[in-house]
Amino acid sequence: MRACDVLVIGLGPAGSSAAAAAARAGCRVLAIERKKVVGLPVQCAEFIPLPLSSYAGAEVRAQPISGMATFLPSGARAERPFGGLMIRRDRFDQALARAAEAAGAVLWTDAALREIDPAARCVRVSTAGGLRELRYGVMVAADGPLSQAAACLGLPRLPLVTTRQYTVPLLKEQRDTDIWLSARYPGGYAWLFPKGGVANLGLGLDPALEADMKAPLDELHATLAREGRVGAELLLRTGGPIPVGGLRRRIAFEGGLFAGDAAGLTHPITGAGIAPAVTSGERAGAAAARAAGGDAAALTEYQDELREEFGPSLERALAARRRMAATWNTEHAMDDAAHRRGWIAFPEYFS
Repeated sequence: MRACDVLVIGLGPAGSSAAAAAARAGCRVLAIERKKVVGLPVQCAEFIPLPLSSYAGAEVRAQPISGMATFLPSGARAERPFGGLMIRRDRFDQALARAAEAAGAVLWTDAALREIDPAARCVRVSTAGGLRELRYGVMVAADGPLSQAAACLGLPRLPLVTTRQYTVPLLKEQRDTDIWLSARYPGGYAWLFPKGGVANLGLGLDPALEADMKAPLDELHATLAREGRVGAELLLRTGGPIPVGGLRRRIAFEGGLFAGDAAGLTHPITGAGIAPAVTSGERAGAAAARAAGGDAAALTEYQDELREEFGPSLERALAARRRMAATWNTEHAMDDAAHRRGWIAFPEYFS
């Protein structure tokens, strides 16, 4: 049976950042990833805010973003500065994984978590070579919105919206991202993120309010194609779940902690999650290293730090979701005023 000081579940931005931080602190780190290739398939709009640009080398960057244009149900357009970068998300994730490996972490891909015994600090993992048992000192669960670690621990699944996204040719150069707010997208919104000669065009919906994602996205795609903004060809289809319930009630658990999407750090309104994933991953790795070294308070201190830093903005977003929940599928879902209260581009959201 293999043993490690810190076991990381998932090699997304949170997991790789955690593995690197724990390895740099001198721990024996093993990180497992259920995908065969880190970062693939891409299930992301591929935008990062400017403070995260130091993590994106030249091979990762696609194009800068300077603003956000928001379209309200009436057709009114609002613009605001919105600095950031479009990235090649697969390369971004792979660069973070290489940094973790360079720091000394051992990485297993095509390895899926099956069982956790937190009392014995033991897991079972299925690999290409069969079922393996691993002992660990501290676990970092960074395995996304559908966290298998949480399921193994008997914890509830986070509330989710579902997304569908097309990559399409971009026919006109663009530096702003476009956002559409409409009753057609209950529980979410539609977006266009320019990425050089292509664009990521997608939408997110609350599946309890609307199950059909294809029709409204095809409708938006056809409209933009008629306007000559994008091509009719679909270069790539993707999608996936995004957590929208805010922080887990318990971020720290017996012998471990959650990071990134698995912790519920994704913004419940925008769906942005890469930056808090990297930040929480680095802190989780450092906390796990301290805990593995005998610091009994390290895990709860990590939990408290996340709640203090991210809690207020997540609670504001959850309040906005609750306001909008009473609006969707009613006549007021076409009112600009309702959407202004529910979207980050407008002062009403913060009041």
